[in-house]
Amino acid sequence: MADIITLTGLVATPPRHLVTGEGLSITSFRLASTQRRFDRAQSRWVDGETNWYTITAFRQLAINVAGSVEKGQRVVVTGRLRIRDWATEEKDGTTIEVDAEAIGHDLSWGTASFTRSVATAVREQGSVAPVEAVVEGGPVTEAAHEPAAGELGGPVQAEAVTPF
Repeated sequence: MADIITLTGLVATPPRHLVTGEGLSITSFRLASTQRRFDRAQSRWVDGETNWYTITAFRQLAINVAGSVEKGQRVVVTGRLRIRDWATEEKDGTTIEVDAEAIGHDLSWGTASFTRSVATAVREQGSVAPVEAVVEGGPVTEAAHEPAAGELGGPVQAEAVTPF
């Protein structure tokens, strides 16, 4: 069972996006999370120690992060926590990684404008898989469904929707 964690912090490195030879999109960046506390003796907020995390996103989340998140922005990240010890001849340490399930801007620090990713569905080996598509006339919803018997070659439908 994986440990799920939610973090808030500052994007400390430019997000690095790559696509593997198998076509898997991956985006990663370092997140700095500093806890603040109120010091009653000084009557002011003070910074605590900074924790550093490597955040990794896959597939559509990776594509969206690469197009949305920049170094210096404040974000909220939820994902599976992985802690790994490492050692070289000179030193050793611990790496804390988060396989992201969701990433968004921290609206406590600013505003954001949301644009839904446009996706249609294609069938791969009898299952439905999302791919990017551009549709004239505005956003579309993903109207994919599990194919019925004999329906594998049929068209995938997408309908136009009006944003909120």
